[in-house]
Amino acid sequence: MERAFKTSNSKLKYYKLLENYKQVNMGKRFVSIWFPFLLTDWLGIRRPALKEVACVFTAAVKGRIIITACNALAAKQGIQIGMVLADARALVHELEAFDDKPNRNAKLLQGLAEWCIRYTPFVSIDLPDGILLDASGCTHLWDTEEHYLAQISRRLKELGYTNKPAIADTIGTSWAVSRFSTQEFVVAQKRQYYALLSLPPAALRLEQSILDRLNKLGLQKIERFIQMPRSVLRRRFGENLLHRIGQAMGDVPEVFNPIVIVPEYEERLPCLEPIKTAPAIEIAIKKLLEQLCSRLKKEGLGLRSAELKGFRIDGKIIRTSIGTNQSNNDVQHLFKLFALNIDKLAPGLGVELFLLTANKVEPIIQAQDKLWITQSDLQSPALSALLDRVAGKVGIAAIRRFLPQAQYWPERAIKKTAALSENSNLPWHNPLGRPIHLLHQPENIQVTAPIPDYPPLIFIYKGKKHHIKKADGPERLERSWWLEDGEHRDYYIVEDDDGCRYWLFRAGHYSAENSRWFIHGFFA
Repeated sequence: MERAFKTSNSKLKYYKLLENYKQVNMGKRFVSIWFPFLLTDWLGIRRPALKEVACVFTAAVKGRIIITACNALAAKQGIQIGMVLADARALVHELEAFDDKPNRNAKLLQGLAEWCIRYTPFVSIDLPDGILLDASGCTHLWDTEEHYLAQISRRLKELGYTNKPAIADTIGTSWAVSRFSTQEFVVAQKRQYYALLSLPPAALRLEQSILDRLNKLGLQKIERFIQMPRSVLRRRFGENLLHRIGQAMGDVPEVFNPIVIVPEYEERLPCLEPIKTAPAIEIAIKKLLEQLCSRLKKEGLGLRSAELKGFRIDGKIIRTSIGTNQSNNDVQHLFKLFALNIDKLAPGLGVELFLLTANKVEPIIQAQDKLWITQSDLQSPALSALLDRVAGKVGIAAIRRFLPQAQYWPERAIKKTAALSENSNLPWHNPLGRPIHLLHQPENIQVTAPIPDYPPLIFIYKGKKHHIKKADGPERLERSWWLEDGEHRDYYIVEDDDGCRYWLFRAGHYSAENSRWFIHGFFA
């Protein structure tokens, strides 16, 4: 059998290939997908009427308006990237021009790369107009590499993006074939040399200066110079040409940077048919949780946060996440947390792949059960499960608890913390006596006080007069000078005729002309 690369069409180009060639036993395989009209296709998806007119994207470069992208219709009429907009309008009078924005290509490719994760866990962005896939060990799930490429290409076209994919042993060869061959190719294993022969030097990703020198010498095909002695090529064209040839042939390794590092604890569930209903989504979540929790239990771990992604057939991704106050690997409890948000998921025309990722895992600490609990146990599983469910409904930010701080200033004696995630080594104690109700901000009151360092005889609060029968104080509290400036406070505990007790203070030193009193709390 002979085959070097093969297209989805009936016209095939053949080179020698071993009879026992099998996709499953192949080594490294890389897919390069080229989007020749990335920006204009994106615009056409949002404004379909523009598909019928010539349009371009432009950017200001050194005082001139340069074309950075054009659609297929504009390209057929002679418009090229890098052309000045004024010259382009001379060729096409009804040319539509739109302002390009920095990094728009990267953002679009990022979204398309995430979409391609359904075909392989390792996807990389190839700026300015391509995506790279490490398809090693993945293509047999689609029977053949031809079917693998055909489905990727078809699905991308359905999304509205013109594309040309190619697969080969190396990134360099797949990149070259996708951009400079006339059809979509599958380059057979170890046949990249023959696939490159008929391609122009630009297929090797060379600098423009090297391409100009090759063109002047009449070396307009790779086959014209690839067999030349390496010493001659190095002397005439520099080391970069040899480096690119080596990358394309597989002799020089090339770095592949995937956009997503596959998490250690992740489960995938492909769907035989697109899922549209809530009960079907529940079944999928249960299966994923059973698989994930089985792994976690074997390793004595539990998850603290997890995310569920659903890849819809229209290219969109739906997602929801959960969090736990303690590491947990109980399937039923985790499913209840996901079930709170199932009605918020929009499956659209259907979900074809579910991905469950444990973003954070921690060891599960085994504790012996107590015969009785004399006080509130904040680490009890029941309380943790309750907080998980409340957080799933109203959000973790809505759950707060108070902890003591080593501060004498009343407003800073306690702090708010998030649920059970933070603890304090300080005990709750009340050596000097503090009110059970502390006002958020001290409120001004009118008082009648006899002499300095004496408590008031009468104070008026919210229009009501209180006659003081008993008083204790003063207790002077100074501000933390390293945090803020301000006056000290002299606090008094007072009791009125009705037996109600209050926490009052005088701000600063006593002054008969300007004495300021405040109420800060209630004891009973």
